[in-house]
Amino acid sequence: MAGLNKVVSSYEEALKGLSDDMTIMVGGFGLCGIPEGLINQMVKMGVKGLTAISNNAGVDDFGLGLLLKHRQISTMIASYVGENATFEQQMLSGELNVILTPQGTLAEKIRAGGAGIPAFFTATGYGTPVAEGKETREIKGRHYVLEESLTADFALVRAWKADTMGNLVFRKTAANFNPMMATAGKITVVEAEFIVEPGELDPDHIHTPGIYVDRVIQGKFEKRIEQRTVKAAK
Repeated sequence: MAGLNKVVSSYEEALKGLSDDMTIMVGGFGLCGIPEGLINQMVKMGVKGLTAISNNAGVDDFGLGLLLKHRQISTMIASYVGENATFEQQMLSGELNVILTPQGTLAEKIRAGGAGIPAFFTATGYGTPVAEGKETREIKGRHYVLEESLTADFALVRAWKADTMGNLVFRKTAANFNPMMATAGKITVVEAEFIVEPGELDPDHIHTPGIYVDRVIQGKFEKRIEQRTVKAAK
């Protein structure tokens, strides 16, 4: 990047270097806080054989569901199959390799990866299929499973606000997986709702410092609601 300005002007530039068989992390929770434009660009690029790390896989025609629809993901590391029938069908048929991971464990595996911690012990999953093939240990009378951390070639993140130096602020539900993923990618690309100049973000309100971020792009978002629930009219 030129100096400290990390803003790029096109999605092609934002995902430059992304290729087949890479590992990607994709932020968001359900359809909230997902990097919609970056996902759409991957569909256009036609990259295949991806290992995708995300809490879930969107819905059939939106979010990561689009990559599944086009058979671009070979392995999915997630905590929730959720509302995606394509995800379910490909998993049950054996076409898609799925590594289901307890949600808190998934979050900690990503956070640990970003912190340079190779593995950690957790009690979650002990005595279940989650622990099969993994090292276990008894510590102070309780049994634990050794979980390895996660990193990725590309971390694709959605932020509410970013400055041109890559400092990030997340908003509400979008602050679930995005901040930790921003630290765990070899290349971190941020799709932001708003991009501001350095100094416009309150330093006390910055969630992710720009040292973790490589590229920032201005996004345009549909912000689709996964399950719309409204009160009945009186």
